[in-house]
Amino acid sequence: MLGPNGLCFSPDERILYVVESRGVPNRKILAFDVTADGRGIANKWVHIDAGPGGTPDGMRCDIDGNLWCGWGMGSDALDGVLVFAPDGTKIGRIALPERCANVCFGGPKRNRLFMAASQSLYALYVNTQGVAGG
Repeated sequence: MLGPNGLCFSPDERILYVVESRGVPNRKILAFDVTADGRGIANKWVHIDAGPGGTPDGMRCDIDGNLWCGWGMGSDALDGVLVFAPDGTKIGRIALPERCANVCFGGPKRNRLFMAASQSLYALYVNTQGVAGG
């Protein structure tokens, strides 16, 4: 793996997602099955190909298995957060005026998304919850 970076588990902890930050020619979000005993990973596949210039970073899953990914490089039209369904289909975007490096869900109901960007911290209530403990 070329430059592993952000990582998170699916809600059932059966899949590990890892950003390959130095992928060539494109950065990717890779997925691995977690072995039955929980001690290893197997069956690597490309879950999301970020495409030319795509820059995924820190990420978290919500309770439905959607992947919320910090994204952008400061001049990218995709600066902010991209949201992907469990099958890897892009289903949403939160536009920010700067690159978002990491995200986490917080608050008493885990329904507030905190976004750590290049020079700012943003927060937004969302219509889902982050995975407990994630």
